[in-house]
Amino acid sequence: MNYYSLNKKAPNTTFKNAVIKGLAPDKGLYFPESITPLPEDFYKNIDNLSYPEIAFTAIKQFVSPEIPEDVLKTIVEETLSFDFPIVRLDKNISTLELFHGPTMAFKDVGARFMARCLGYFNANNTNEVTVLVATSGDTGGAVANGFLGVKGVHVVILYPSGKVSDIQEKQLTTLGENISALEVDGVFDDCQDMVKRAFLDEELTSKMQLTSANSINVARWLPQLFYFMFAYKQLHNTHKKIVFSVPSGNFGNICAGMVAQKLGLPIHHFIASNNENNVVTNYLKTEDYTPKPSVQTISNAMDVGNPSNFIRIQELHKNNFSALKENLSSFSFTDEETKDALATIYKEHNYVADPHGAVGYLGCKAYLNNNNDDVHCVFLETAHPTKFLNVVEEVIKEKQPLPEQIQSVIHKTKVATKIGSYNELKSYLLKKN
Repeated sequence: MNYYSLNKKAPNTTFKNAVIKGLAPDKGLYFPESITPLPEDFYKNIDNLSYPEIAFTAIKQFVSPEIPEDVLKTIVEETLSFDFPIVRLDKNISTLELFHGPTMAFKDVGARFMARCLGYFNANNTNEVTVLVATSGDTGGAVANGFLGVKGVHVVILYPSGKVSDIQEKQLTTLGENISALEVDGVFDDCQDMVKRAFLDEELTSKMQLTSANSINVARWLPQLFYFMFAYKQLHNTHKKIVFSVPSGNFGNICAGMVAQKLGLPIHHFIASNNENNVVTNYLKTEDYTPKPSVQTISNAMDVGNPSNFIRIQELHKNNFSALKENLSSFSFTDEETKDALATIYKEHNYVADPHGAVGYLGCKAYLNNNNDDVHCVFLETAHPTKFLNVVEEVIKEKQPLPEQIQSVIHKTKVATKIGSYNELKSYLLKKN
């Protein structure tokens, strides 16, 4: 599989180069040259396939021939070493839990997959690769855990000071070894802009190999399509029309779901559930796409004012607004509405959601209010609620036990370097090199 830049001003390249480079030379995101639907028999027989077998078949076309099949099978099996259960709330709504991995966030899958791909590509390389990543919350911890100890890879994580939860911060600042954390005086968009600027800085790139582990990187983004196939396996025998409500920040997760749809997965519709960072919600109302500064909310991993992956979603729909609107709805919710949803989910269903999942639940309710009831709506529960203890416990008035994954980091000492500008990032990287 080759990849092209969405800016259409750079040469096409291989999966390996797309992973190692992150961004194309013309600043564009890489996109697969083709998406070939899987055979109908794959979906008819999905009940007989394990999660690793499903994932291997789904991802194979995107990484061949650079990763041999036997290596890919091992990568997939190591990536998917935990469960992805569906929990039914009522006859119309279920949640897909994506927080059973090592950092208790959905990004564990993409981070682990990418780390193993990069480790394979770098196995015989004497030059160190620096993975530069911006995080609004969960990406940092997942990338740190996924790349911890990977030979020849140094990870530098930028996160906005005071705008991630205490547990999220501990997960990305306490591992040491080949993981470094930079605490940025700003918001997530500032972190993301610094990362993008670094990739285009020839003084830096002439001295070091930079790549990204944000969802702009194809190896981080594409494996997220697995979730939608795993949900389909669990639901297709009882529900014919499945709708996914995806809490959306940088839009990599929902975009990967749309790739699964292009692979033939029978997904009826998508919902982009936004907090008050509602660029896409407004776009679908007005056809005016205007990025704006991000707003801080209690669902902080979605605090993105200029979602990188939306251009990929437009590409999947051939930049046809009507086709996109037919496949995608979007709703925006306030923090107060999110808190009310957390309380409702707990009171009516005895289920503890996190703020991002609560936004996804609200998306389901909004969609079902306007559509007939022959669909089943699945919202993605993208992080474990104890990662947001101060919000969750305040709303549901119940103490929550800490899972082992959280207990293992909560008392560790934070180690982070504070920066406030791109020049400080550049100076830090050059000194580390």
